[in-house]
Amino acid sequence: MEFELTKEQERIQKSVREFVKKEFKKELIEELEEKHEYPVDIWKKAAELGFIGIHFPEKYSGMGYGVMENILVAEELCRGDSSVGACMILADFASEIVLHFGSEEQKSKWLPKVAEGEVLSCGAFTEPDHGSDITRMDTTAVKEGNEWVINGNKIFITNGGPLAGFYSVLCQTDQEIQPSHRGMSLILVEADRPGVSATSVGTKMGIRSMHTAEVVFKDVRVPAENIIGEENKGFYQVLEFFDESRILIAAQGLGTAQGAFDRALAYIKSREQFGKKIASFQVNQHKIADMATKIEQARLLVYKAAWNFDQGRIDPKLTSMAKMVAGRCAVEVCDEAIQLMGGYGYMLEYEVERFARDAKICELYEGTKEIQKNTIASYIIGKMK
Repeated sequence: MEFELTKEQERIQKSVREFVKKEFKKELIEELEEKHEYPVDIWKKAAELGFIGIHFPEKYSGMGYGVMENILVAEELCRGDSSVGACMILADFASEIVLHFGSEEQKSKWLPKVAEGEVLSCGAFTEPDHGSDITRMDTTAVKEGNEWVINGNKIFITNGGPLAGFYSVLCQTDQEIQPSHRGMSLILVEADRPGVSATSVGTKMGIRSMHTAEVVFKDVRVPAENIIGEENKGFYQVLEFFDESRILIAAQGLGTAQGAFDRALAYIKSREQFGKKIASFQVNQHKIADMATKIEQARLLVYKAAWNFDQGRIDPKLTSMAKMVAGRCAVEVCDEAIQLMGGYGYMLEYEVERFARDAKICELYEGTKEIQKNTIASYIIGKMK
């Protein structure tokens, strides 16, 4: 069993760190945060360097790497900045659905646009009345001739809005079947289709530079060939996608925790009180030891989940463990970083307060921590009748 990255993976890490050092300017990020603006210029530059869709095949403008390389990029970007990093790593959100299940025409049309930074991709699953329960969908798609007619509302849609290129929409296509999740399909809906509208959900606690929208589909007509994969298999396709995307969110949590840790460590090594560097106080040393240990525990789980996925083994239990542990790690480490820095940690200028606000989302989207526990338990105990 190897615990070392390959030379190529180390090179990728180094490239992302250099990019972060050059492009993640503190003053710019504070301005984007204040104005709730998407970091468009940084996104475009990240795409030019191949960091967006690095796991796409080369024929779709990717670099042909795997999930492991993708999460290494994600970790370093979020370590550099929790807000801008999150925007970068989710610029291609849910594009894997098209990559794994879409037609060649869908892949060829949309994946290069995502990888090259022309559009953002979106997964439209969550609904106002159902939240984490995707076994029920009020959004419907009815077949009329050679078209699907889609009606419904989706909420908390990452990347929804002005930069979105398309939505992978989970719809009820069989209204009669029971249980209802057996009659769901994924349909690709172009963002500029008549009847599609996106409205910001408003001011969020964290990830304020990321577009998060309520998306309404009102009598939206798309060609029959816009269906992604097999009809009435959408629920199962989304579950498979979650097994990959949860590793990415775990890497987001890991990078966010590491970034907060880096800043807190630098602070206590330079700050003096009572005539001593506060890093010499045992209570602070113990905090640092606990934080570092939590990060390393999370890193081992996240890396194992990514490596496992690249071996062709889909393990929902492991991916849920990685996301749950890394999300909790991010929240706890960021909280301790603020504590170590005292009043300064509470100030915008010192960044860790924003890292703490951004960290919480890692326990919410892509399935709450409670949903992860349900998944883990069901694979350990078995389905209860």
